Amino acid sequence: MKFLDEAKIYVQSGHGGSGSVSFRREKFIEYGGPNGGDGGRGGDVWAEAAEGLNTLIDFRYAQHFKAERGGHGQGSDRTGAAGQSVNVKVPVGTQVFEEDKETLVADFAELGQRILLAKGGDPGFGNSRYKTSTNRAPRRADAGWPGEERALWLRLKLMADAGLVGLPNAGKSTFVSAVSAAKPKIADYPFTTLHPQLGVVALDETSFVIADIPGLIAGASQGAGLGTRFLGHIERCRVLLHLVDVTQDNVGEAYTTIRNELESYGWGLEDKQEILALNKIDSLIPEQVEEQRQELEAVSGKKVHLLSGATNRGTTDILRVVWSEIQNEWRLEEESKGGSGDRAWKP
Repeated sequence: MKFLDEAKIYVQSGHGGSGSVSFRREKFIEYGGPNGGDGGRGGDVWAEAAEGLNTLIDFRYAQHFKAERGGHGQGSDRTGAAGQSVNVKVPVGTQVFEEDKETLVADFAELGQRILLAKGGDPGFGNSRYKTSTNRAPRRADAGWPGEERALWLRLKLMADAGLVGLPNAGKSTFVSAVSAAKPKIADYPFTTLHPQLGVVALDETSFVIADIPGLIAGASQGAGLGTRFLGHIERCRVLLHLVDVTQDNVGEAYTTIRNELESYGWGLEDKQEILALNKIDSLIPEQVEEQRQELEAVSGKKVHLLSGATNRGTTDILRVVWSEIQNEWRLEEESKGGSGDRAWKP
């Protein structure tokens, strides 16, 4: 299935049904009173976070969602039928924005979450509503109120426990394919990965989800290389795994380029727990790898792990470090919400 993380949709709720003008016409009842019924309420347009969806590709082929109009009222005080509502199903992690792409309407962070996008029009009253002591035969009936119509943008941000970041060709896709069942495209040239990928990592007796986003470049936080859309996919990750290609001429510069983009983008990315690793260590002799490791530690001030996604060297060790940090971040979240933070994590 092709991945699509942004789509524009048009929603329109149903108009309310009109009221009816009607009078009783029965034998032996000379002056039958008004009995026009009310119209039916227009259908709503809802959005719901549904299970089994991980892309917005369906909205490439269906962008218009229109709810049913309410039925008109009839004689004998019969009320019109309510219009049928429409339910738009979106993946968990979807955000809904107004047409300006800035005003947030809804954020679907949990499965089953349901939000009203467009409210159906109210029904019009029939003439029986306007009968009074001085007006025994009203001929007034109201038209139904129109529904709402709006254009909205959907933006999907992947829900993952850990996010992979790094320059193009840092070996992120190779790493994901080695530690999970995901099969991203792998090649020895930059920008091989064009769409975010999700992989489920099975580790010891547990599992967690890791997200591989396309490689970032300088200026990504300002939109270069679609960087803002890619960075959005790791906003919800608890931990970042930063991979640096050990064969880079300047590993320190490679590291600071990504860090600068995370800080420029904002939204808390610069404060997320970061695990740093040199990838492709099978490409150099041990002395060269150690030299690169020392240089990167000097620039970053962090411990640098060593691994090779191609040969699986060090992958299990780094996954255990990632899992440990995920658990720590989860405990901190629980404590901030008033929980004890000592429950066992269940992915």
